Amino acid sequence: MSKPLHSLFIQAALLAVMVAPSAARTVHASRDPAADEPPITAEDRQHWAFQPLQRPAVPAVKNTAQARNEIDRFILARLEVAGQTLSAPADAATLIRRLNFDLTGLPPDVDTVQAFIADSSDRAYEALVDRLLQSPRYGEKQAPHWLDLARFAESDGFEHDIERKHAWKYRDWVISALNRDLPYDDFVRWQLAGDELSPENAIATGFLLAGPDMPDLNNQALRRHDVLNEITGTVGAAFFGLTVGCAQCHDHAYDPVSQADFYRLRAVFDNLHPLARDKQLGPAFTEAGQATPTSHVSVRGDYSRAAPTTVVASFPRIAASKTPSLTATLTDKSTGRRAAFAQRLTQPDNALFLRSTINRVWMQHFGLPIAGQPNDLGRQGEAPTHPELLDWLATELPKRAWSMKAMHKLIVMSATYRQAPRLEHRAKGEAIQPLALSPSLYASFPRRRLSGEEIRDAMLRVSGRLNLKSGGESVRLPLPPEVSSHLLEKQQKVTGDPSEHDRRSIYIFARRNLRYPLFELFDKPDALMSCGRRNESTTAPQALTLFNSAFSGSIARSLAKEVLKQGSETDTIINAAAWKCYSRAPTAQEQTLGQAFLERQARLAGTLDEAVADYCLALINASAFLFVD
Repeated sequence: MSKPLHSLFIQAALLAVMVAPSAARTVHASRDPAADEPPITAEDRQHWAFQPLQRPAVPAVKNTAQARNEIDRFILARLEVAGQTLSAPADAATLIRRLNFDLTGLPPDVDTVQAFIADSSDRAYEALVDRLLQSPRYGEKQAPHWLDLARFAESDGFEHDIERKHAWKYRDWVISALNRDLPYDDFVRWQLAGDELSPENAIATGFLLAGPDMPDLNNQALRRHDVLNEITGTVGAAFFGLTVGCAQCHDHAYDPVSQADFYRLRAVFDNLHPLARDKQLGPAFTEAGQATPTSHVSVRGDYSRAAPTTVVASFPRIAASKTPSLTATLTDKSTGRRAAFAQRLTQPDNALFLRSTINRVWMQHFGLPIAGQPNDLGRQGEAPTHPELLDWLATELPKRAWSMKAMHKLIVMSATYRQAPRLEHRAKGEAIQPLALSPSLYASFPRRRLSGEEIRDAMLRVSGRLNLKSGGESVRLPLPPEVSSHLLEKQQKVTGDPSEHDRRSIYIFARRNLRYPLFELFDKPDALMSCGRRNESTTAPQALTLFNSAFSGSIARSLAKEVLKQGSETDTIINAAAWKCYSRAPTAQEQTLGQAFLERQARLAGTLDEAVADYCLALINASAFLFVD
């Protein structure tokens, strides 16, 4: 049987202490961590992330003609110090493809691209942005970013990996909330305390219970300890951008988060309904009633060793702008502590909450955050490249009524976002200053690879097969024999309706112990813990799967049929395929290579249909398909 969560956490924490450099903080793990708690010092508060949030002035810049909004002025101010400037705007085809993937996760259709090329004025661009933000596809694109943070999956994990029948309802709530632009403060509050603040949105508290669990554990007291610790670590990472989970068995080795801080934060959730063996966590968080439980620190993280001094539910001291204590109001069903915590968390002066939030929003568009690790803004994380911009955006979110759509629009309307990619400069033979090669300066738009989900959705879209049905129970896809043969019979279930297999990737059943192979290859996280930033690997199996899998072959044949509807002439085939796959006309080189390839393949394959399918397979394996410029 897999090791209990607390054992894994303790091993990781001890390892962190063993390898900690001499500059690390003194680690305390006493018999009474609350009584022996180290104070928060003035030096602790000097770290950039712990500074009070103040709205910086928008800087003056020399090149005002390039600045479309305040974002550009912050970026230009840094570039001008380095003797650089923003790149020229991207061409219309590049820009519309970038925008569609960023806001909807799908490539644009050919007619829309050609209409935008004909009129890419500021007015037309803004109208396009507004349409995409109102599309139901918007929530389906934005949801995976949040579900990574929420460590969402539809099974428990560990040895038995039992399925959670109603987990998909939380996923659908997230998509719906994003589509209707639920104010972000409410979006967060309801996930922490929807049952207390908005009972009709109680399913939103599925966020708290989305992590791994072992219902069959003999020791249910240990199971409860692990579940509550996991919830606390996730809340700390997702909403404070701090690795508070490191403090569950000793004071944090680097950041001013004590073990007592950890258990005070855990006390917010301590009234979790009693757990029972072989009974899974519910789809929504429920409390044991209004009786406030007594909370203690677990000495050295051991659930069976309660420290003498009790702790009261509160904020981590370093995250509190004033007093860390909470004022909770009892109800007939709960202690009210989660509601008090959620209300306090989402105040406009909560620096860590707002900085970590905006850091993630920026990363969604540019592929890299302003500050290095979204789930770790502490002393071990990288400092922000543009701290004034980070704070200006953090203060802007409440000013815009906590509208995430407004923040996305602000970013994509900027000249910084609309720049040409670096590759476009090289294609034109233009020189690039060495300093401008640093992606963090934003002197050109940084190229990014599509996620596994985006790759699959794009393949379905260009082949004319994408089923845009929204919501409902998750779809179970057929798996390759080399994978399904190792599963239990009940885990091999496949959705009966083949048309359901072509639905968007957000609706694919998310098993914790087995990610869909294409998603796993392209770095979808394992949902064992909150993921603030996905890895981006480059491996041989990625290319082998995209080129040789049954799914790729099927997509190539479907795409070939779509292309041949335009005509059977070679030039027509090449032109139609490029517009579908790349949202642009083919280059002269692509025309030449395509002509030679189709002629050769037609001779080898014997039929035009097979030759075109082979050609389409090559196109969906090309960088122009897999990357956004």
